[in-house]
Amino acid sequence: MGRKVHPIGFRLGFIKDWQARWYAERNEYADLLIEDLRVRKMIRQDLGHASISSIEIERFPRAKHLAVKIWTAKPGIVIGRKGANVNALRKKLEDSTGKKVHVDVAEIDRPELDAYLVAEGIAQQIERRISYK
Repeated sequence: MGRKVHPIGFRLGFIKDWQARWYAERNEYADLLIEDLRVRKMIRQDLGHASISSIEIERFPRAKHLAVKIWTAKPGIVIGRKGANVNALRKKLEDSTGKKVHVDVAEIDRPELDAYLVAEGIAQQIERRISYK
């Protein structure tokens, strides 16, 4: 049998960057990790139709501040009219985490080269019963 390698862990530091950038002491690490997972899940549920590829979370030391960067192929859907969707998302995240949240939206230039978005598109086509051939 071959050895299985995690697709992100094997490439960290070389061609891929970390999805979360923060440091925590031993007693608070688990709580912050669970909070990161909750934030990612909440964003994916609220903006599932916006072609979100990845979500980067950055925390600042000794500050109750959280920076979230959302990489998407459709930034207009995430931002909304005059930033209404981003403001609503930021408010929802602040209420759930109890910290000040800064949300940044970045556009993916070539979404056809992003593996996550291609897989998501194929899954949606199969759900709509489009011919796979």
